[in-house]
Amino acid sequence: MSDPTLDLLQRMHEAETSLGPRVAAVLPRIARVASAIATRMKAGRRWFSIGAGTSGRLCVLDAAELPPTFGSDPRDVVALIAGGPSALLEAIEGAEDDPAAAEHDLRRAGLGVGDVVLGVAASGATPYVAGGLRFARAFGAYTIAFSCRTDAPISALADDALEIETGPEVLSGSTRLKAGSAQKQVLNMLSTAVMDARGLIVRGEMVAMRPTNAKLRARAERIVRDLTGTDATTARLLLERSDWRLPTALVCARHGVDVARARAHLARHAGSVRAALESLEESTS
Repeated sequence: MSDPTLDLLQRMHEAETSLGPRVAAVLPRIARVASAIATRMKAGRRWFSIGAGTSGRLCVLDAAELPPTFGSDPRDVVALIAGGPSALLEAIEGAEDDPAAAEHDLRRAGLGVGDVVLGVAASGATPYVAGGLRFARAFGAYTIAFSCRTDAPISALADDALEIETGPEVLSGSTRLKAGSAQKQVLNMLSTAVMDARGLIVRGEMVAMRPTNAKLRARAERIVRDLTGTDATTARLLLERSDWRLPTALVCARHGVDVARARAHLARHAGSVRAALESLEESTS
């Protein structure tokens, strides 16, 4: 006799594993979009992500994790969810059906000309996302529509589009399952690629992460040791002198300069840790 719970789990697992090739098919487009976003952020523009329900919560999750992971300013990447912050903890019925609400939210968040707006909607037709993309594009922002179907209506409202045909859900209509997994994957890859293009990843290490607890301070010490060849005592001393600013400590260790010169060197490279570590002549001049 079969176990119905195990049968359900097996079907869910099979549905999830089918996503690999579907996400792989859009990697070149993700790379193009990541490059476009990074170029704008290097020029001082901001990135806004908008969504409703699961899509909105995933946008908020991804944006919230960037400052501690990459040391970015929380104002650089902003996520807006239909219904506001309370929609993170409970469903706000009807919030996603108001296209004008997204315009209001983007204006209040300070959308500027040349900023980036990524609209995420599994169905490809959420009115809140559609309204936000329509407004943002007319306003002069670079817009991207991300949906879990082909020929999505919101794709026509944006400058670029990411479409992944995730197919029917095991639980019909529940986009928190397969579609949500695809969205999480793509948002992770997109934001990580953007931060890499900004020079905040070196040899697979988070070289601008914020060491805010004992575990992360130990990781920061290891990163300084591994990337610069310094010993444990020196790595910790440089981090302490740098007020636990990992990029500063790395430049100090790599180029043998003091904290002030390390900070100036990073500033010359617009905060790109990778460029600052690779460029020796400026730091020692």
